[in-house]
Amino acid sequence: MTTDGNSPTSAHQTPGDLPASACCAIAGGGPAGMMLGVLLARAGVDVLVLEKHADFLRDFRGDTIHPSTLELMYELGWLDELLTLPHQKVTQVRGQIGDETLTVGDFTHLPTHAKFIAFMPQWDFLNFLARKGAHYPTFHLRLRAEVTGLVERDGRVAGLHVNTPTGPREVQAELIVGADGRGSIVRQSAGLEIEDLGAPMDVLWLRLPRRHDDPYTPLGRFDRGRVFVLLNRDDYWQCGYVIAKGTAATLRAAGLAAFRASIAQLVPWMADRVDTLTSWDDVHLLTVRVDRLKTWHRPGLLCIGDSAHAMSPVGGVGINLAIQDAVAAANLLYEPLLAGRVTDEDLQRVQQRREWPTRVTQRVQLFIQDRAISGALSSAGPLTPPWPVRLLGRFPYLRRFPARLMGMGARPEHIHTPDAFAGT
Repeated sequence: MTTDGNSPTSAHQTPGDLPASACCAIAGGGPAGMMLGVLLARAGVDVLVLEKHADFLRDFRGDTIHPSTLELMYELGWLDELLTLPHQKVTQVRGQIGDETLTVGDFTHLPTHAKFIAFMPQWDFLNFLARKGAHYPTFHLRLRAEVTGLVERDGRVAGLHVNTPTGPREVQAELIVGADGRGSIVRQSAGLEIEDLGAPMDVLWLRLPRRHDDPYTPLGRFDRGRVFVLLNRDDYWQCGYVIAKGTAATLRAAGLAAFRASIAQLVPWMADRVDTLTSWDDVHLLTVRVDRLKTWHRPGLLCIGDSAHAMSPVGGVGINLAIQDAVAAANLLYEPLLAGRVTDEDLQRVQQRREWPTRVTQRVQLFIQDRAISGALSSAGPLTPPWPVRLLGRFPYLRRFPARLMGMGARPEHIHTPDAFAGT
């Protein structure tokens, strides 16, 4: 349940009574960890989700909920309730390259019940999942519970070391799931090998006021040496200023006034509001990494979401890919967990199910990074749309293909876990 819209509270979420054991313990209360925890608990598995922060309120988290995730909410019977929360619906994606503005994606033809991307604060979505989880007696969420390492016995991961407000604790579990993001303590402690795929860019996130007569549709602005992304958040724009990798210090050294002037030059209709950026504290650096684990698991341990594969912000698909991982893991593991024995073969099946769509998505992201974004950032002259983008502008039917990949992913998952508490 919630008291102020930001901090979930229930009998299942008191930080001081950390259980000594669970069937499944999940490190990280982000989209992947929360979705997996709720689905496993719904199936009757005793689940403990550990989140190091005191609430879900984080600025500049990814806030896109794509049609694939909305379809999962429909399958669970939760879609209408979710959409009562504040959100913006986006049915098309546009890009401005040089002086030309083109529609490059159209979600209205997707074979889903919600044919749009919902822009919703991630803390609202996570609180929604926390409320749903609290309905199941086997769901336990602990806030201010920071995972610091793994407990290993007889060559198997058997638990977690956790810092809590009352001191360090140890939690034992049949299965440990690392869902603690791209800086994962779990995957670091497990010594899992990471393949770094490279990223030529970083992103400076900031907010600028939005006015009633501003455009509604999100926009990617590509111009000589610069890329700027605008996401409609109703009363403000969430903006991403894309820079070449490692150049943030140089940009800051040039001064905030120069930075504001650059935004005004890129998006002239925002020139009258760039002064709302009063210090560099208003600008947040996202260091972009694209990587994936060669093996997502060890005996007793599985990594999913950004812990298994850090995604580029291109397309905003990282959250939804993580949620797809969680659904696949729940579908494949709830029966072994209920039986009390999860084998390496069970964990391997999760990686086999999700590795191919991860590779496809990252390959597309890297192509866009290396061709479109790097090309724009290194260009000193005027930009014009390449011929594939021009085709999307000329032939509306073609816009369905990028929308399909962005909105649903290479292999959308569906809910196959049962509701063990239906009718109770």
